[in-house]
Amino acid sequence: MSDSAREQSVVAVVIGRAGSKGLPGKNVRMLAGRPMICHAIRDALEAQCVERVFCSTDGEEIARCAAEAGATVVMRPAELADDHATIDSAVRHAIDALNDPAAIVVILYGNVPVRPEGLIDRAVGLLVETGADSVQSYSPVGKHHPFWMTRIDEQGRIGAWQENTIHRRQDLPPVFIPDGGVIAVRRSSLFTVDPSQPHAFLGADRRGVRNPMGSVVDVDDEIDLRVAQAILESGVAGEVAP
Repeated sequence: MSDSAREQSVVAVVIGRAGSKGLPGKNVRMLAGRPMICHAIRDALEAQCVERVFCSTDGEEIARCAAEAGATVVMRPAELADDHATIDSAVRHAIDALNDPAAIVVILYGNVPVRPEGLIDRAVGLLVETGADSVQSYSPVGKHHPFWMTRIDEQGRIGAWQENTIHRRQDLPPVFIPDGGVIAVRRSSLFTVDPSQPHAFLGADRRGVRNPMGSVVDVDDEIDLRVAQAILESGVAGEVAP
């Protein structure tokens, strides 16, 4: 691979841990005719910018499904698959295990089966265009805005999380939350490890792409699963942000 090609080479790592307490076995739960993790693998394979697709997992069933879907599987060790293991450590392990030279790494969660069409290419495009260290996708917080959040003490007294006088939703200032749709990060940032800064792997220059509310579904429980199923069966998944 030439130096110029290596500078733009993109690999996707789909991560799927076997041990889920909120929804056991969620990564291989059937969803719209295929195991959940296969939806993320399909999105990675369909992205124009992605050259190779890996799956990092500790689960044999997940590994089998991922391989059948077209991903190269990397079995991660137990210490990178417990409740305290970080996402970035699992991704670094996958890149190292396969000795992959890609300069840009796309991280996809295996339990996110619904994301807008073209999201991966948008994130990588912004990363390359701006020279940023990472690009993450965000969605509006909607009615769960911090201006309307409160603290409640043991006696039931409430206090505003942030003092304000806004009562109409349309007057709330725009606020966004990471939606789990995609993370695109430069290799140099991914391999920056600082135990005191858990998000050090995102680098110093962090950018975001916006998604419409509800266009990404992160499945953590049975309700999320039903929402994802309804969206996929309705055919409305894949709408792109303006």
